[in-house]
Amino acid sequence: MNNRFKGLSVLFKSLKIRYKFFISFSVIFFLSMLLCSLFIYTFVRKNIEANIENELNNTTQMILNMVKTSVTVSIKNHLRAVAEKNKEIVRSLYNQSMNNKITVSEAKKRASEIILSQKICESGYIYCVDSNGKVVVHPRPAVLGSNVAHYAFVSHQMESRQGYLEYEWKNPGETVLRPKALYMAYFEPWDWIISVSAYRNEFNKLVNVEDFRESILSIKFGKTGYSYVIDSEGKAIIHPKLQGVNIFDTEELPTQFLEYMLKKKKGKFIYYWKNPDESVARQKLVMFNYIPEYQWLVASSCYFDEFYSPLNTIRNFIFGISIIFLIVMLAITFKISLSITNPLHELMERFDSVTAGDFTARMTNKSTDEVGQLVVYFNRFMDQLETYNESLQNQIQERRIAEEAQRESQERYFLLMEAAPDPIVTYDMKGNVTYINPAFTKVFGWSLEECAGQRMDHYVPKGSWRETKIMINQIISGDVINNVETRRYSKHGIAVDVSVSGASIPDQNGKLSGSIIILRDITKSKLLEKQVMHAGDLERQKIGQDIHDDLCPHLIGIASLGTVLKGDLAAQGHEREALADKIVLLIDDAVTKTRNLARGLCPVYLVSHGLQTALEEISDAFKYTPGIEFRFELDETVVFQDNSMATHLYHIAREAVNNAAKHSGADIIELSLSRGNGFVHLYIKDNGKGIKDTGITRGIGLQTMAYRAKIIDARFDIKTGSHGSIIHVYIKYPLTIA
Repeated sequence: MNNRFKGLSVLFKSLKIRYKFFISFSVIFFLSMLLCSLFIYTFVRKNIEANIENELNNTTQMILNMVKTSVTVSIKNHLRAVAEKNKEIVRSLYNQSMNNKITVSEAKKRASEIILSQKICESGYIYCVDSNGKVVVHPRPAVLGSNVAHYAFVSHQMESRQGYLEYEWKNPGETVLRPKALYMAYFEPWDWIISVSAYRNEFNKLVNVEDFRESILSIKFGKTGYSYVIDSEGKAIIHPKLQGVNIFDTEELPTQFLEYMLKKKKGKFIYYWKNPDESVARQKLVMFNYIPEYQWLVASSCYFDEFYSPLNTIRNFIFGISIIFLIVMLAITFKISLSITNPLHELMERFDSVTAGDFTARMTNKSTDEVGQLVVYFNRFMDQLETYNESLQNQIQERRIAEEAQRESQERYFLLMEAAPDPIVTYDMKGNVTYINPAFTKVFGWSLEECAGQRMDHYVPKGSWRETKIMINQIISGDVINNVETRRYSKHGIAVDVSVSGASIPDQNGKLSGSIIILRDITKSKLLEKQVMHAGDLERQKIGQDIHDDLCPHLIGIASLGTVLKGDLAAQGHEREALADKIVLLIDDAVTKTRNLARGLCPVYLVSHGLQTALEEISDAFKYTPGIEFRFELDETVVFQDNSMATHLYHIAREAVNNAAKHSGADIIELSLSRGNGFVHLYIKDNGKGIKDTGITRGIGLQTMAYRAKIIDARFDIKTGSHGSIIHVYIKYPLTIA
């Protein structure tokens, strides 16, 4: 199929323009006429179907209403006659009681007997209620004397007392409600509402079909379409051909359509039907409805071939018009094609000379139409082509010079990155690696071949993802990052401390196309910082211990001597006793300040005292702060042999507690030291307003705490929100656990 289509395509392309015009116009005309014809045909067909269905449906509904109206009138007249007759009987008995021929009670008894002796159709009867809803006459003795005013139809009777009423009712022993009708006549002297009631479906015998037979048979659809009425037994009640015939009992007549109609009760159906006086069966459309009270099907039908006949006329007209237009279009197409192809042939000859290098070729203009304009454009194009040819040669030479300069610049840029001492990696906007330099391979172990086109998420430690995501967002937004300290894994799983700087890379249109990241290895610098910090801590601890062990006892000795001097002066009654007392107080104050200074310089001033003692001092310092409940929990089995590590943890805890007390607005602060899962955990929690997160450049206090945690290779995490903050420091270190 594809080869055949390709062959036709090649054949079409090889045809002359006149034939292409003719074929193209013919195809377009044919498809246009086909689509228009289909649209007109479909539109007319749908309208015809809709109109005929609407007409059939309206006629069916009219016939159904006609039958129902006839039945309703018959029922109403029959029930009214019975009600009025019984009212006359009751009035006659009432008059006899008034003339003292019989008693009132005997008159009512005889009236009740006469009323109850009558039967309306098969199951209908006559009953009487008074204006209060009390049953005074009824064929069922159990109902006599009861008040039935709560029934809606009885309430209506009590209100109107006279006239016709329809409602639904279910006698004892029946399962479903059935439509019922009654006519009531009011006998005022006895306050009796004489009610004659019967079920509507029992009045079908009262219907006189002759009243509307001719009206139904006079309705025609097309030439031979008609309406008809059939009962549930299959007998044609009204039919122009089969009057009185039972379709189910006639073997030569199809019954499927009637079975379907009796099953569905209402709708439309398409079937084939042949009347006795016809030779072939024709397709037929019927709209039908059901009268449940009399079990009659009311239907209106017509034949398809009769109401589709206008479509055949439309089809023949369209076909004739198409042939005429096709012949006219053939002549016009060839005429137009000649006026186009001849100038095109001349134009092709001129282009042949241009391709040979002759830019002086021009055409003579013979018309002012589009072809003439094409000649003008060709001549103008040739004028500009001569100018452009000279300009193009100059531009080519300039472009060669610019490309050479750009190539040299790219080579210098590449050599600069190759020779850079710091690791450099570039990414595209999806985070895939596009380049890494030799320094990156030297520090981290991965080569460009291993990483090109891939993401490097695996070399970011889990604990470094927070600051890494912040850096990524800054670069995507066009910001520059400078010297952000973090960690990265090498190919062999070794954590490397790095200082990250980076920026986005724009493309020629100024849009972000990627990023360049420089990762300076600061492992040695961090080690040197740790050593300097450790040396400073040792020196500070030494000074603190010297102050505690030497200066404090010395001052205490002076305070003791001052106390002795004060006692001697007091014994002598010397006037300088008060001065000696002042000296003793100042020396005591100096001892206190010296002791606090020693503890600040060396909070864990003895290994025997340990971190717990220092943390207890923090608790003692803040436990009496107004408005704050300080909770303290320590695991005494945790013992640090490294005084420097314990000192850093102490300073982190003190800074965190101090910040919570001053800035969080909390009323509960918790400090805990515990162990679990191979780590020692330090928690400082509060229920305050949380810490404002300002990205990588957080507050000095938080940076100091994070820095101290890095010095001792501990993890430093912060969780903060509107319900408070949690600072969590955990370390896996050669600790001695008691």
